[in-house]
Amino acid sequence: MTAICHTVLTERGLLHFEGDDARNFLQGQLTCDVAGLSNDASTFGAYCTPKGRVLATFLLWQTTTGYLMQLPRALLAAVQKRLSMYILRSKVKVSDASAMHAQLGVAGAAAAALVERAAGAAPDAQHKVSRTEACYALKLPGDRYLLVIAREREAAAIGMLESASQSRNESWWDALDIAAGVATVLPETQEQFVPQMLNLDATGGVSFDKGCYPGQEIVARMHYLGRLKERMFRARVAASAMPRPGDKIYGADLGTQAAGMIANAAPAEDGTFDVLVVARLSSIAAGPVRLAAADGPELVIEQLPYALPQK
Repeated sequence: MTAICHTVLTERGLLHFEGDDARNFLQGQLTCDVAGLSNDASTFGAYCTPKGRVLATFLLWQTTTGYLMQLPRALLAAVQKRLSMYILRSKVKVSDASAMHAQLGVAGAAAAALVERAAGAAPDAQHKVSRTEACYALKLPGDRYLLVIAREREAAAIGMLESASQSRNESWWDALDIAAGVATVLPETQEQFVPQMLNLDATGGVSFDKGCYPGQEIVARMHYLGRLKERMFRARVAASAMPRPGDKIYGADLGTQAAGMIANAAPAEDGTFDVLVVARLSSIAAGPVRLAAADGPELVIEQLPYALPQK
């Protein structure tokens, strides 16, 4: 990736958490260490059921009044409603802040200089956050930037980006997430995975040193006592249509029994498709794994940009 490109992120929503108890409330609901999150950093994380199954994955960072959580718009209302049920007497307010901000993705060689022009500041390290009066700029894995800009500044920011970079559709950003090994749980894959299956223990999205949260006992038991049988992998597949989240995959070792499922997919520039797939480790080792049927298109496994914890 050499040319600077940008896209407007319309499929991502924002929840805002504010109030005196916001930090403690989120610390008791999410897999990540909210209490240890500095005001110039972001983190991945998950929200789980009591059985440890992931309801949503997200990106979280601090604001001047609380926290912003980026997650798929398709899940936003349900997650807001569910979290609101547990506020009880806590001094926390959860609101949909999507309409208040434009979300822009920028990536490519020398993108930092353009981000600084558009946002007023550019963070210099992964997961760092720079903030100005009207914008949050986050540096994400894959050497790219998320800009969350006050809606009244949206037109000016987009105009600046369009004058100096190529406009892409949102699937381009989806492909960059896949290249970075960052999974997004969608309605089709809710409650299908524990956080470690999505490699959240490798990307900083799970803390094993914090207190309780929904599903914590199962997640911790898997970490300390269990043997994880499934992990998420990057792959590329040549198929007649783009794979869909939840599509089954099959391995040579299991025959007609599914060996896992597609988590995310995006078109690649060569006409194939990039995917994140959660699969049985035994099926990946036996190889090959195939899409949709035991004789379906082969998924070519590619290297992740981070190391997986070893047990």
